[in-house]
Amino acid sequence: MKSLEVFYASLREQLSETVCAMQDASDAALFAEIDAAISQLRTTQLLSVSDQLYLRNSLFNSFRRLDILQELLDQKDVTEIMVNGKDRIFVERRGKVERCDLHFSSEEQLEDMIQRIVSRVNRSVNVSTPIADARLPDGSRVHIVLPPISLGGPAVTIRKFPEPITMETLIGFGTLTAEAAAFLKKAVAAGYNIFISGGTNSGKTTFLNALSAFIPKTERVITIEDSAELQLLHIENLVRLETRNRNAEGEGQIRIADLIRASLRMNPDRIIVGEVRGAEALDMLQAMNTGHDGSLSTGHANSAADMLTRLETMALGGANLPLAAIQRQIASALDLIVHLGRLRDRSRRVLSITEIGGVSHGEIALHDLFAFQEEKEQDGFRVRGELRAVGTLRRRGKLDAAGLVL
Repeated sequence: MKSLEVFYASLREQLSETVCAMQDASDAALFAEIDAAISQLRTTQLLSVSDQLYLRNSLFNSFRRLDILQELLDQKDVTEIMVNGKDRIFVERRGKVERCDLHFSSEEQLEDMIQRIVSRVNRSVNVSTPIADARLPDGSRVHIVLPPISLGGPAVTIRKFPEPITMETLIGFGTLTAEAAAFLKKAVAAGYNIFISGGTNSGKTTFLNALSAFIPKTERVITIEDSAELQLLHIENLVRLETRNRNAEGEGQIRIADLIRASLRMNPDRIIVGEVRGAEALDMLQAMNTGHDGSLSTGHANSAADMLTRLETMALGGANLPLAAIQRQIASALDLIVHLGRLRDRSRRVLSITEIGGVSHGEIALHDLFAFQEEKEQDGFRVRGELRAVGTLRRRGKLDAAGLVL
């Protein structure tokens, strides 16, 4: 008897043309076509009920969902999926990366899945533009790199965001203490401009989403992202903006900087920039300095001090200004930096909450309010310690104006 993989490949090829003409058809209509094809196959092949169910679900996943990756996406303990070519698939579970035994039957099957992902969010990825960011319907982030840039075949990285994580959940995880969360809640409500920094996979976007829940629901908020991930479910007056890559003719690109400038004409109370990577840093700082108190953003850095240095470098790339002028812009725009990190036990923690001071002797002053203090006695591989208050807020103007007492 032929293997199920052979039956699957045969049925998929048989249904491909029909499915192409059913792009707008319902899931039920697609299942009906699949069931009819399987019924026809049963007239010549002996298939058990479990075999039929496997073929039915696999074919549907290949046409409408993420093919063989769908079962990984459905597993709640999987937080990241990494595809390094058709034969090498890795997943992250509870902070540990492991290889799984799934594989695509061909590079064409993998490439078909990639094109379905990007087409749903009006993105394109091909030989001329081999790098793309996209998102899945559940909010999961997808990053794609195609050959010839990726030498081992198409590389797909999926960071799962199955549901918004609240600040209470983060407290339960030990990411920060209830005391620090209460302080941040008051700072957000009072309109402090807060920047979240951290390394790759340190939880910046998750923390930004949790922090955004403290924004009063009566305010008008505009979010600006490369790939829309934030879920501000409590804000009614919300505008979500997303960048756009250039088309095949090299035209039509919409950058983060373009969206920040556009947002200033939309009467926002607050602007949230998903991540600052380049010259748009100057536009973000200017927005924070022109009456949009309470704005939030994130960026990659190894510490709060390193984040300021990176912001200086990025802002200098956006304008030919003296460093001192850029530093004054940063010191005036930002009130707090929340720095996250991933410790050796793979846990994600808030490592510091730092107040931004003025410029003195060519440097922006930093004043730690909370700092993660590791205990001397450790419990094996697990890191023991917590975020503790180490200073008091010096720039209280916005808190006092809002009538909030720490």
